[in-house]
Parts: sequence; structure tokens; C-alpha cells
Amino acid sequence: MTPWLVPLESNPEVLNKYIYTLGVSKKWNIVDIFGLEPEMLEWVAQPVKAVILLFPCSDAYEAHRAKENEELKGKEQTYPTDLFYMRQTIPNACGTIALVHSIANNADVELDEGGTLSKYLKQTRDMTPEERGKILESNEDFIGTHQEVAQEGQTEAPNPDEKIIHHFVAFVHKDGELLELDGRKEFPVKHGPTSPETFLQDAAKICKVFMQRDPDEVRFNVLVLNATQD
Repeated sequence: MTPWLVPLESNPEVLNKYIYTLGVSKKWNIVDIFGLEPEMLEWVAQPVKAVILLFPCSDAYEAHRAKENEELKGKEQTYPTDLFYMRQTIPNACGTIALVHSIANNADVELDEGGTLSKYLKQTRDMTPEERGKILESNEDFIGTHQEVAQEGQTEAPNPDEKIIHHFVAFVHKDGELLELDGRKEFPVKHGPTSPETFLQDAAKICKVFMQRDPDEVRFNVLVLNATQD
């Protein structure tokens, strides 16, 4: 059975080990956010390059996702030409997909030229989102690294056959727009204008919408990709 079926833990220590093994510069790191109110966000070190949300895939969310997809299908979509978007073809690989989306859409996040992620991005540069997902599915370096880090963390790795209800998505700033990148969706989702200065606050507002959709749920976690602090 493929080790991709073991999901990643929403643990900055584990996720940082993962991205560094893939070749991301240690000038950048993943950290938790402990509150989405403006005064709490002021404590988050800038620049923030991506926001990653972990949330439960409830019935309310799935109904929203289906409705949203039908609406997007009915509209002509235009996106930045250099947007990197990929589909998720592997069960429970959403953590990896969110990390790739976060890093690939930020050119100033330095990568080791010979590293796993850099080579993957070069290989798939001109491919479709579906093709990118298939290439990742068969990438032994990614699989090996995912397998290693999925077994670490503060909680026991779940049984590969266990149904997982949590899902990771990434939010990035691209060409003045706030984009939601989710490999389970057919299209990136636009959430309006943003800027480097307001990106974190704007993404936090969208995270709150996810939470308001399921007011009885508490199983949410928000992380950011930002500059490492000495």
C-alpha cells in the first residue's frame, strides 16, 4: 500500500523538516498562528508568503464545495500565467499539495537547484494541473520524504485505512489577487484583491468564513509560510 495514504500532521516541526528535505531554504519556515484577530496577526513575522488552513470536511463544507464548483464551471476563468496549480490524485496527500502550492507560487522562496522540489517544478512547468498530480504520484523522492515525516510528530500516525476528515488548503497572493489553491477542486478560487501588506489579514478573513460555515467545529488549524526569525 502506498505510504501516501498516511497524512501529514499539522505540526510546524514536522512540516519544516519536510520542506527543508525537499530543498527549501531555511530562510523560510512554517509556523502556527494562534489567533485570527488583527491584534494577534500583528505578532506574525513578515513577510508572509502563504497561509495554510487545516479544516474538517463536513457535510456543510462539501455542499459548499459542490455548489462553488458548479458556479466556477459556468464562468470563464482567467488566472496569472505563472500560477502553479495541481490536482490531488493521491488520497490524503493534501498536506504535500498545500506545501507545494505555497512554495511554487512564491519565486523569492529559494530552492536548492538539485533538490526534489526544484526538479519537480522544472519537470512539470508546462503541464496541466492533472498531469502535475500524476507526476507527483510516481515521484519516489517525494514519496520517501513524505513517508518519513508522516511517521513523526506529537501524535501517532493514523492507520492508512482510517478515514481522514481533515484537509489542507493553501492561500497565496498572486498579481494582486488572493487565491485559494486546493487540489481537490477543479479550479483555483479567487477571493478578491490583496497586497503584500494586507495578505495575511485578507487570508485570515477567508479562514474565518470556513470556520463560520461549521460553528460547532473546533478542529481548525492555521499556519503560515514566512521569513525565519533569528
